[in-house]
Amino acid sequence: MEPFKNKISPELVKCLGLHIERHLPGFDRASYEAVILAQLDRLELKQRARLIADATGRILPETLDAKFHILRSILHPLENEGVDRASDAEGIRGWGMMPLGMVVTDFGLEDFDKSFALLKEMTKRATAEFEVRPFLDADQARALAIMTPWVRDESVHVRRLVSEGTRPRLPWGMRLKKLVEDPTPTLPLLEALKDDPEEYVRRSVANHLNDIAKDHPDLVAGLAARWLKGAGTNRQKLVRHACRSLIKQGHAATLTAFGLNPPKIKVDGPNIKTPQVAYGSAVSFDVALRSSGKRAQDLVIDYLVHFKKANGTLAPKVFKWTKVKLEPGETLFLSRDHAIRPITTRVYYGGTQAVSLRINGKDFGFSEFELVMDGD
Repeated sequence: MEPFKNKISPELVKCLGLHIERHLPGFDRASYEAVILAQLDRLELKQRARLIADATGRILPETLDAKFHILRSILHPLENEGVDRASDAEGIRGWGMMPLGMVVTDFGLEDFDKSFALLKEMTKRATAEFEVRPFLDADQARALAIMTPWVRDESVHVRRLVSEGTRPRLPWGMRLKKLVEDPTPTLPLLEALKDDPEEYVRRSVANHLNDIAKDHPDLVAGLAARWLKGAGTNRQKLVRHACRSLIKQGHAATLTAFGLNPPKIKVDGPNIKTPQVAYGSAVSFDVALRSSGKRAQDLVIDYLVHFKKANGTLAPKVFKWTKVKLEPGETLFLSRDHAIRPITTRVYYGGTQAVSLRINGKDFGFSEFELVMDGD
């Protein structure tokens, strides 16, 4: 996969220079491009965008109106295009919005109305989810007042921005500490967007709620219970994705919202079939579940692998397994092979590890195995 940083490319710099030249008399295009291209190659994604934003800010006119007029003039005429659509001879869009959005935040905090009007146009050509955040941080009430009517905008990108831009813990974005502490100001916005016709918007609502769940799990569980009443397929999918972390954690109120009650079962396992596991192979285990309840039970069955850390302690990682309906007296047999192979997000250490089960949020069993690393 091509690194994201390559989206902020020399070709984009030259395209920007072309469009700025068309609207800025006396612009020294060659010097503008040379300053950026001399440094671009050795920088990462955000650094590249920052470099271009700084260079662009230096050559724009003095007044905010004049700056924003040029930025608006160089936007691509085609709206509602995806972030990966390249800028071209008609205008700037896609990844080109990243440095241009930084220019708006650099100079526009003095005028929320003009800045949000421009960011609204920019987000139609990619996204302005990062650029609205400094405004929310500076004056949350004022920013939300401007964004609230956008929940009914005809542009899917503008509606998504209402949810994505206000996420408390947006990846790659500045953390909105006030909304981390108290997310209730954005709940009416999510309420208005929960049944949006576009999955692109609904997915953002789900991710926003997942952010909130990290700090306010009971709030999200209560909202999930309310939204699931009479919910159609799309809303059910949204709520399940929103609660994915809480379900993995076995959060009781969330499980109850999904009709997952404490399990009435007898568990044999997990039974380890590979007590010694070579790095690069898999730990194999099985389990037998027998219902002790008088009614059918819906069960969400996950398993945890307790990986050894550098300090010798074990750290559990939850993995999704399966969903079943267990009838009264029924016994269910399940087996699983979990690969222990190189991945970029984990460092393995040889020695004792373990596997356990999590069924409807309740933990069962704890069975150990030995991981043998190369050279041990």
